Amino acid sequence: MNDIGHFIGGARVAGMSGRHADVFNPATGQATGRVALASAAELQRAVDGALAAQPKWAATNPQRRARVFMRFVALLNQHMTELTELLSSEHGKTVEDSKGDIVRGLEVAEFVCGIPHLMKSEFTEGAGPGIDMYSIRQAVGIGAGITPFNFPAMIPMWMFAPAIACGNAFILKPSERDPSVPLRLAELMMEAGLPAGVLQVVNGDKEAVDGILGHPDIGAVSFVGSTPIASYVYSEAAKTGKRAQCFGGAKNHMIILPDADLDMAADALIGAGYGSAGERCMAISVAVPVGEATADALIEKLVPKVEALKIGPYTDETADYGPVVTKAAKEKILSLVEKGVAEGAELVVDGRNFRMQGYEDGFFVGSCLFDRVTPDMEIYRQEIFGPVLSVVRAKDYEEALSLPTQHEYGNGVAIYTRDGDAARDFASRVPIGMIGVNVPIPTPLAYHSFGGWKRSVFGDLNQHGPDAIKFWTRTKTVTSRWPSGIKQGAEFSMPVMR
Repeated sequence: MNDIGHFIGGARVAGMSGRHADVFNPATGQATGRVALASAAELQRAVDGALAAQPKWAATNPQRRARVFMRFVALLNQHMTELTELLSSEHGKTVEDSKGDIVRGLEVAEFVCGIPHLMKSEFTEGAGPGIDMYSIRQAVGIGAGITPFNFPAMIPMWMFAPAIACGNAFILKPSERDPSVPLRLAELMMEAGLPAGVLQVVNGDKEAVDGILGHPDIGAVSFVGSTPIASYVYSEAAKTGKRAQCFGGAKNHMIILPDADLDMAADALIGAGYGSAGERCMAISVAVPVGEATADALIEKLVPKVEALKIGPYTDETADYGPVVTKAAKEKILSLVEKGVAEGAELVVDGRNFRMQGYEDGFFVGSCLFDRVTPDMEIYRQEIFGPVLSVVRAKDYEEALSLPTQHEYGNGVAIYTRDGDAARDFASRVPIGMIGVNVPIPTPLAYHSFGGWKRSVFGDLNQHGPDAIKFWTRTKTVTSRWPSGIKQGAEFSMPVMR
């Protein structure tokens, strides 16, 4: 069995706490390794290394920091096959889906290659008599990231790439369910020329998370996970004066207007609802057709597509999606499906009894499609995080708009229509952070910022794009006047520039 430790001081190190968690192959249900769970002493060792390395790294000019990421991007492309295999074997998602996971992280690494420009700030000459004023951005110091299982490559890179490019040292606490890819990314960063101690990977559970949140030398923390934990991380970080960006749950709707191309909408729902077994924070889990005729026609198109979905292990190149990540996740998904049936939703495609021949112990969940779901049902209120799509019928546009508006989550939403006025009105009025118009998963590209509204996010600044540079730096504003422009004598009134 493979023993997985930490990455501290520029190298892999064995765990010393004596505590471990099993790592599974979700397709077989068998443990393939065990990951060390860090103690407070191991976290402190990582912090000590970061404290030692960060000042010199921050003093490295931004062009040289950018060159590290240029080499890192090249190494990611060079090792793509290795990384996708490693990711799929622990997460369970298909190889192509794993590649997408890595590439979306790689794009953020590409974005921060522009850090010399991104960290430029402002200057005003002659702000007052003989007075110049300018602002500069400086690194926070040590940042930390707590990342989820569903994107073990992408989300760590969304965090550590901008943080490190801005001159910070970074401590990553990845999910203990699929820890191998983050460790490999740290090795590739070292190969790209990153100094030892600037990036540390500390595997662990709640003990490591609480250690990060309470540590006085960590100045900022980024988190992605469930809403209850996001709220906890945000409040605990505030107690020690950390800045925090915490991203929580989602219940993403797709509104389908009567004029929409229903073939396009149905295909979009299949990919966005069932891709990666629904284990995406940007998955579409609610379809909202407007009008009974639209709903009936949509269901008629969806049913055969859902029934035709091919489920299999990541080694099957023809599989549409693979298993969910753990046995507990499978049990939770199936219990919510049972709840939906009990509450009166119509289960038009029933995947509860799916069994994968030859992989009977794997964590596979069959595709499920509900119709006539109502907003009071548990399957509508909760984020199922599985291959389950719910259809909520709306009588008109205003009712359709009210559904994502009133839901507690506000991560992403999509509308399918040929009507530009309707799309513009929807984008303006719906209180959601990321909106797709005839786009099913509106995840912004790396040079825009990613983030939701309402209880999908805690904090003011989002992931990657311009917000990331603001989050991982602090602004310092300098007002300067030189002796030749200074009047003699004390001034007691409030200075004004008039």
